[in-house]
Amino acid sequence: MHQGKLVFSQLMVHLPLNVFARCVAAHRGDHKVQNFSCLDQFFAMSFAQLTYRESLRDIEVNLRAQVKRLYHMGFRCSTISRNTLANANATRPWQIYADLAQHLIGIARPLYVNEPLGIDLDATVYAFDATTIDLCLSVYPWAPFRRAKAAIKLHTLLDLRGAIPSFIHITDGKTHEVNVLDDLVIEPGAFYLMDRGYLDFARLFVIHQAQAFFVTRAKSNTKFKRRYSHPVDRDTTQVVCDQTGVLTMFYSSKDYPATLRRVVVKDDTGKRITFLTNNFALKPELIAALYRQRWQVELFFKWIKQHLRIKTFLGTTENAVKTQIWIAVCTYVLIAIVKKRLHLPHSLYEILQILSLTMFETTPINQLLTQPSTDSDSGIEPQQLVLL
Repeated sequence: MHQGKLVFSQLMVHLPLNVFARCVAAHRGDHKVQNFSCLDQFFAMSFAQLTYRESLRDIEVNLRAQVKRLYHMGFRCSTISRNTLANANATRPWQIYADLAQHLIGIARPLYVNEPLGIDLDATVYAFDATTIDLCLSVYPWAPFRRAKAAIKLHTLLDLRGAIPSFIHITDGKTHEVNVLDDLVIEPGAFYLMDRGYLDFARLFVIHQAQAFFVTRAKSNTKFKRRYSHPVDRDTTQVVCDQTGVLTMFYSSKDYPATLRRVVVKDDTGKRITFLTNNFALKPELIAALYRQRWQVELFFKWIKQHLRIKTFLGTTENAVKTQIWIAVCTYVLIAIVKKRLHLPHSLYEILQILSLTMFETTPINQLLTQPSTDSDSGIEPQQLVLL
C-alpha cells in the first residue's frame, strides 16, 4: 500500500514558505501568537476553499474529524477551533495574503507566457473589469453601496495568457470602476480591453501616452467626427466600417486630443457594435476578435465567486472579508501553478472538482488526475459465469 503525502500536503508543497514567512514578518502577523499561526490560518482557509466548506463550524467539524492527520497536512496546531479561526480572520492583517498573492502571481505568469491566446497576436493582452459582491448592510455597514444595500467590488486586471490576474484591488460598492484605472501601472506595447464603463477619455489618453493600446466600446452618445474611411470587405467579414477621426465634444476632445480609430462590426444577430481604439495597425476583424477575448475576465469572476465560495463569508469585519478573498485568489493561483508544473491536462475547474473529494488521500496528484484510457482491449473477453 502506498504511504505518501496527503493530496493537500502535495498542493501546499508548491507554496513558497520563505516568501510567506517574509510577508508575515513584514506585517507582524504572528506577534504574540502562541498556537494558531498565520500559516495554520492559511491552511485552514485554503482547505475550506478547496473542499467547499461554507461555515466556521463546517471547517471545525471536518478538520477535527481528521485530527490525527493535521500534522501531515502541514498544521502545527493540535486542534482547530472556530473561535480561534474567526479571531484570526478578524485581527490578522489581510495585507499578508495580498502580498502572498502578488508573489504567487509572479511565479505563475512566466509559466503561462507561451499559452495560446486564441487570436494571432504576439503581444500581452489584459482584460480589466470589476464585479460586485452583494452584502447585507446591517451586517457589513463598512461597505456602503446603496441606501439599503451593502457591497464590495473586486477590480481585476487579467492576463489573458493563462487567465492569471496581474492586479487586484478591493473597494466598497460606491467606488466607480473607472477610478481604479489610476492605480494601474501601464505596460508599453500591451493591449487593455475594457467595456463601456471605463470610457473616460482622460484616462484613456494616459494609456495612449504610455505607448500602450486600448480597445473599448463606444457609448451611443459618443460624438465622433470621421476624417478618413478605410476600405473594408463587407462580403466576407462582418465589418461595417473602419474609420479614423477625432472627438468633437468640448471636454472629450480636450481630454483626448489625438486621433482615434472607430470600428463598427455586426454580431451574429445583426446588431452593430462600435469599438474605439488607438491601434491603427491591426485589421478591423482582429480588433473585434480581440475584444471578444475580454469575456475571460467574466469567467474568472464566475470561478472566484462560485467555485471558491466567497459568497459565503467566514467573518463580518472588513479584515475578515478581505482575508477570505485574498486567500481565495492565492488558492486559485496555486492551483494554476500546480497544473503547469505537473503538466496536468485538465482544466482548473476539473482539477478543483477532483481535488475537493481527495484531500485526505495519499495518491500522487499526477496519478490522481491522469486521463483515463478510452481504448478498449478487444482481444480480452470478460469471463461470465454460466447459470445451469
